[in-house]
Order: sequence, then structure tokens, then C-alpha cells
Amino acid sequence: MILKKISIEKIPSYGPYSTCVLVDNFLFVSGQIAIDFKTGKLVFDSIEIETRKIMENLKFILKENGLHFKNVIKTSIFVKNMNHFSKINEVYSEFFHKNDFPARETIQISGLPKNANIEISLIAYKN
Repeated sequence: MILKKISIEKIPSYGPYSTCVLVDNFLFVSGQIAIDFKTGKLVFDSIEIETRKIMENLKFILKENGLHFKNVIKTSIFVKNMNHFSKINEVYSEFFHKNDFPARETIQISGLPKNANIEISLIAYKN
């Protein structure tokens, strides 16, 4: 087993964890909140904008590792308000080809880092 912890300089870290870890051909990406990499600030404008920023950040992480959303096999979404579910799905689905979605769970939680409304993590396979 080859384990490689990857730190991406443009992505701020808020704790003792790696942005992502590559184990053999599997990329495990830590949960991402809607941080604007240029300002380091959390995007709060709306759940749609927050979700889009996270998905763009995940796209950047995947690209840095030579991957795309087509390589994603599982996502986990943590959300403070399940009433946002349909709005999250609308934005989330734009990042995947047609109906080629990964496995997923969506979990309502009471709090997230920096008081974010949503956090998304993923697992991708590098073939």
C-alpha cells in the first residue's frame, strides 16, 4: 500500500489534517467548506453560492491530482438545514456528467467549522 498525504498550498488548512490523501489509486478528500482561496474567507451569500464554491474547490483539488468529477465514486454532504436539500442538489448535479453520479449520503448536522452551512468530502478513484 502506498500512502501519500497531499497538501495543496492554495487551500487553507484549519486543523491537523491533510487536504487529501492518496492511497494506491484512491484519493480521499477532506471535507471542504466554501472558502474563497483568494481571500481566505467563507462565502455565505446563499446555499447555492456556498455549494458552488465548494464544488469548484473540489474540482480544483481533483485537477491538482490529475482527476475529474467522473473519477468520484462517493461523496458525503453535511448540511445544517435539510430544507436546502433541493437547492444543493441543483448545484451539485451540474458538476457531474448527465446522470453519472457517485454514491452519496447527506447528513443534517448541528454545526460546521467557521459556522458554514454545508461541507462536502469525497473519494475518487484514479484509473
